Amino acid sequence: MSAKKVYVAYYLGVTPYEHALKLQQALMQTRTEGKIPDVVLLLQHPSVFTIGRFRGEKDIIVSPERLAQEGIAILYTNRGGGITYHGPGQLVGYPIVNLKENSLSVREYVWKLEEVIIKLLRALGIQGQRLAEFPGVWVDKQKICSIGIHINHYITMHGFALNVNNDLRYFEYINPCGIKGKVMTSLSKLLGRPVAVETIIESLLHSFSETFGLECRRGDDKCLTTLDALNG
Repeated sequence: MSAKKVYVAYYLGVTPYEHALKLQQALMQTRTEGKIPDVVLLLQHPSVFTIGRFRGEKDIIVSPERLAQEGIAILYTNRGGGITYHGPGQLVGYPIVNLKENSLSVREYVWKLEEVIIKLLRALGIQGQRLAEFPGVWVDKQKICSIGIHINHYITMHGFALNVNNDLRYFEYINPCGIKGKVMTSLSKLLGRPVAVETIIESLLHSFSETFGLECRRGDDKCLTTLDALNG
């Protein structure tokens, strides 16, 4: 029986979106060159609205003055999907995965990302589900996890954003992912108690390992300022 392939997981805490994007791009290039294994970055972002390749300016439903007053930036990025919100208390996952080496189609990859979250929710006593017309994970028709990816040379970037203990009020400023009238929810709201992001990371990684058939190796989070940490 052959050994499972290894991926390296890092938790970076609260990380500015622009920094995380540059880090993903560097990792993606290094993964393309075959110098590192698959990687999963887990982190939180300061409050920011991001707009994907499908655009989403029209889905901002508050004034620019309101956003400026609350200090929420709007950034454009190369993931799929429309506009979404990231903020403290939301666990964001950015897998840098080689689809070809893992024998995955794009559709299978997205299905597995959803499955990672569904398994995690099930372990917490929550029944997550897919809605055929919308990517992501839902609980009683309320969205708890958004998914948006980018792929180049079979290597993935971007990923999922799971609402854990974040302020859901900011989703009311937009039509998340261009979907009108859908209510967002979070782990804390569903469980009726505060849930710290850090308390679910091990469960999330266990679910990821099980779903993708990979073995997790925890990287030294403090050393990810350089790519040398991934080669050790």
